[in-house]
Amino acid sequence: MAPRESPRPRKRHRHHNDKRRSQGGTPRRSRHEATSSHTESQALSADSLAKLNQLNQRERTKPQEVTPKKTRRKREREVVDEQIVVERSRKQHKRKKRRVVSGALLEEGNGEKLRGLRGGARSEEQYQEGESRKKKFWIIGVVALVVLIIIIVVAVVVSKKKSGGSSNSSSNSTSEAGKPSNSNLNGIDESSIPAGAKGTDLDPFSWYDTTDFNVTYTNETVGDLPIMGLNSTWDDSTTANPNVPAIGSAWGSYEDRPARGVNIGGWLSLEPFITPSLFSGGIVDEYTLTQSLGTNAKATLEKHYATFVSEQTFKDIADAGLDHVRIPFSYWAVVTYDGDPYVYRTSWRYLLRGIEWARKYGLRINLDVHGLPGSQNGWNHSGRLGPIGWLNGTDGTLNAQRSLDLHDRLSKFFAQDRYKNIIAFYGLCNEPKMTALNTTDVLDWTTSAFTTVRNNGIDAYVVFGDGFMGLANWQGKLQGNSGLILDVHQYVIFNADQIAYNHSKKVTYVCSDTGGGWIQQSEQSMNVATGFGPTIFAEWSQADTDCAPNLNNVGAGTRWEGDYDIGDSSTTVSSPDCPTKNSQCSCDSANGDPSTYSDTYKQFLQMFAEAQMASFEKGWGWFYWTWVTEDATQWSYQLGMAAGILPKKAYAPDFNCSSTVPSFSGLPETY
Repeated sequence: MAPRESPRPRKRHRHHNDKRRSQGGTPRRSRHEATSSHTESQALSADSLAKLNQLNQRERTKPQEVTPKKTRRKREREVVDEQIVVERSRKQHKRKKRRVVSGALLEEGNGEKLRGLRGGARSEEQYQEGESRKKKFWIIGVVALVVLIIIIVVAVVVSKKKSGGSSNSSSNSTSEAGKPSNSNLNGIDESSIPAGAKGTDLDPFSWYDTTDFNVTYTNETVGDLPIMGLNSTWDDSTTANPNVPAIGSAWGSYEDRPARGVNIGGWLSLEPFITPSLFSGGIVDEYTLTQSLGTNAKATLEKHYATFVSEQTFKDIADAGLDHVRIPFSYWAVVTYDGDPYVYRTSWRYLLRGIEWARKYGLRINLDVHGLPGSQNGWNHSGRLGPIGWLNGTDGTLNAQRSLDLHDRLSKFFAQDRYKNIIAFYGLCNEPKMTALNTTDVLDWTTSAFTTVRNNGIDAYVVFGDGFMGLANWQGKLQGNSGLILDVHQYVIFNADQIAYNHSKKVTYVCSDTGGGWIQQSEQSMNVATGFGPTIFAEWSQADTDCAPNLNNVGAGTRWEGDYDIGDSSTTVSSPDCPTKNSQCSCDSANGDPSTYSDTYKQFLQMFAEAQMASFEKGWGWFYWTWVTEDATQWSYQLGMAAGILPKKAYAPDFNCSSTVPSFSGLPETY
């Protein structure tokens, strides 16, 4: 801030002159414009002039008593001087009553001193008053300065204490709106971080959010993966709800007590329809997102990791009557390769914290590797939309080995004692697109990966995807591997025939144990004579349309309205696939605010969800896709509960396929 200039007394008089001009009067001259006592004598009062006249008259009428010229002049000067003193005192008193303080030198006594210096003598009383005020001013100023210095010193000390004496650390700043306070960094000396680790993912002062992390620096690893942020102890005594055992107790048979879980999709592996706010301007997947963000990618994604999911997420999941959580993550949580734009290993720390939060609320974990090197399906949720480069193409063999190396490291880490109870399912590969890949290559890779993780000490059930081959086609394949579990994802909306089912038939189809219905499929898959054997259903939703924006890829359109196009002529849909098969098919209602849903539509959505729960519990259980979305209600368990279209407790549904399915008459089949 520039120094404030001392006020100029003339400015005030110019102001009054301007006022007089505006009123039509003659400008008043400042007292500083008077140049001599003679000039001031021209402004003498009538009384003074009268005295002078009387004096002169006496001199004229008494010529015999002529007063010496010198004496007369002396008397004239005395009268004039007397009047000047009176006039100055009057003006000074008038100014004192009307003065406006507007600056440092006009403050209290200093203003009077300034006028005294420029305007003539003051009385002793006025001078003492000014000096007293000046003294008070300086006392107040000194006290204020001391208080300010104390405040600054305290702030600097606190800041240095938080940053270990460094002034360039901003990791625990609260000035940024919404940024975590990171108060657990208090008392941590930043100089304890080795020079080579500063600013890396091992440096807690570089973390956006340190809540519930152990911020004591360590470079210790297990399976060549860091244990950063983990506390040395854990507690497995919590249970998710009264119907399931505590984490530290054996679950028992999943066939008798199926899992009721939910995915936390779109968190550590991004999807455009879950967080559309991150995808715009040609961004179609995490690859193009991080590529576009460049050096800002880490900050953007870590803020997402820290805010999209919190401890409250896991508490709410348990409160919903759920008992398992499937956490998708991708290979860049562990490693990146030349040319990868992905954010390296930041999501690893959040994965570890998420598992600990799940433990706190008694929730068991299904670990899911959602994206493998090269992309196992070419879809956006694998990280990169486009050609499949896993077990396929120029680098197919290289990416196959990279994926095995990934599981070698992951399985060594998660074989630690702290994970033996909480990790119930260990996933090898999410949705390998076996309709495009060589089946034998996928089976061989799966066998190698299973052997690797078992040899490294993983006791959890090992999960592999059905590859969209159909459950009946898995009979006789990969059997004999103890603890290997088949994972199938059931949706009616991605099938051209099933999306056209009306509301009643959708529920009936899910509940049917004949004609290829989902209960029949579950039971056949569970039987090793007709299917693979142990089967879980790790993805499904209550959505009865594919209307959610970006669900089929950014800007890909929908089957429901008949404008689905992902650049593959074999899958393009150019006419509406909703039950009426005409222009009345609309996504407006399905994508509308749930407060606009009719009671009948809400009844259908909840019954459709509960029918699927009943069907999947014929196997080893289910995991809803997904817990939270930004606005796609029919894909969010959290939003669905808030909208009243899911049971209040997952273990207490209102419908279980044993009741008659209504016709839902009056509910339009166009949404």
